[in-house]
Amino acid sequence: MVYSAIVFLILYLLQPFGFSMYRGSKLLASLLFGAVTFCCCCTYVIAMTPVYKRVSPWRLWHEALSVLTMLLLIGVCNFFVFSFVFHYALSLQGLLLFLYWTLLIGIIITVCSVSVNYYRHMRNQLETLLQKTTSEQADIVITIHDTTVRGSDLQLPINDLLYVEAQKNNVVVNFMKDGRPTSVELHTTLSAVMSELAAYDNIFQCHRSFVVNVNNITSAHGNSNGYLLKLGTSPASIPVSRSYVPRLKSFIA
Repeated sequence: MVYSAIVFLILYLLQPFGFSMYRGSKLLASLLFGAVTFCCCCTYVIAMTPVYKRVSPWRLWHEALSVLTMLLLIGVCNFFVFSFVFHYALSLQGLLLFLYWTLLIGIIITVCSVSVNYYRHMRNQLETLLQKTTSEQADIVITIHDTTVRGSDLQLPINDLLYVEAQKNNVVVNFMKDGRPTSVELHTTLSAVMSELAAYDNIFQCHRSFVVNVNNITSAHGNSNGYLLKLGTSPASIPVSRSYVPRLKSFIA
């Protein structure tokens, strides 16, 4: 529907390719080209359905190539309709010119389409990943121990935990307190923290130096080589290193 609407609006409002010289109903002619575009899109999607099922994972370059191919199909079909409506002689030169302009416009459409689909995919995958256990863990308080003799252990609700970062011989625990992100440094190791929190599936090590509470992930940006995560209202971007991406499979495009 989007592509057919774009074709209709371009022809009816901008009237390129000599469309302004058409003496018939410009509205009906524009609707005709829009309808042809819609039929092309439906036919292409049906024809490509087996390919979508066979190719996994479906990556960004697959999506871009698919959109460009569909635009070429739309361009060819609309060229024949254009020739019929305007009594334009069919020729290879005319077809190539039509495809040239189709691709120029199509590149912009492709970039927008792929970007929107990628954002939607990432949002859906994020929601799929985050089978949040926040309500189930509302009353759970965790303890992260400080191994120094006079160290103070940190107790906090697990839902307030954002992430833990390893720094030399210490870790920095980042969590929400009174509605604001704050941090405490403890003398312990990241592996010790993971051992203490091993019973909770929402605690995930995404990098050799970072452990995150996936319940508090608000966004993820990146690709199969790695991601950057945002947690709660913390301004920090937490990396997911390449070696940990397969374990975070719900994010893989």
